[in-house]
Amino acid sequence: MSNVLVCVKRVPDVSGEVLLSDNEQSVDARHVGFTVSPHEECAVELATQVAEKTGGTVTVLSIGTPDAMEQLRASLAVGCTDGVLVEADPERLGPVDVAATIARVVRAREETGTTYDLVLLGNDAADTGDFQVPVRLAHLLDRPVVTGIATVEVSGERVIARGDGPDGTEIYELPIPAVVAVMEGGVSPRYPSIPGRMKAKKAPVETLAFEGEPVGSGRVRLTLPPRRPSTVQILGRGADAAPAVVDLLVELGVVSA
Repeated sequence: MSNVLVCVKRVPDVSGEVLLSDNEQSVDARHVGFTVSPHEECAVELATQVAEKTGGTVTVLSIGTPDAMEQLRASLAVGCTDGVLVEADPERLGPVDVAATIARVVRAREETGTTYDLVLLGNDAADTGDFQVPVRLAHLLDRPVVTGIATVEVSGERVIARGDGPDGTEIYELPIPAVVAVMEGGVSPRYPSIPGRMKAKKAPVETLAFEGEPVGSGRVRLTLPPRRPSTVQILGRGADAAPAVVDLLVELGVVSA
């Protein structure tokens, strides 16, 4: 039996133009909805698969405002067993704070008899791009960690994790307990069924208070890439365009003059 803790974050559901807050510290979410990242959707799916195959449980955890309950219930609707919400202002938290809070929950659950053989997280935060939490968490818990993983399975006392590398699929074997950071693409997240949604409404969710003074992210600001040009230039038609194309290729350095 393998018990799994999977972590999700409430992030803006940005499908069009991305806007930043006035202080450039976060994504402006005033005009969009909220979701979890595709990485975390796949992490939830992998967590439920591991639990189903081993007869274990899945706890889903989120650190944020009470509104994050929406994302917790969505995860509970697709197979997670119970949830934990640590109430905090996410804009005040950095990777150090997030990793320390997750580690505190893991240790507190261990004291009550619930141990997690596997902790799954998204490879990075969808709204701030932080890649640090999985490694920091593993260090705090003194567990092995692997990142950039597409699929996970538990075999006996070992975790087998697969991810894409520069030369093809890379396979890692880690002893249990372990921490794994998941990237999207390895599995297809399931959609919640009506019975699943009904069950999620009754599933237990423990609410905890954030402890201590946040360290913060140390972030100076977020920046957006330059906007793509919205105009095009027609160089010509047919054979008449050839000289202009050559001039452009020379200008770009693709060919020499």
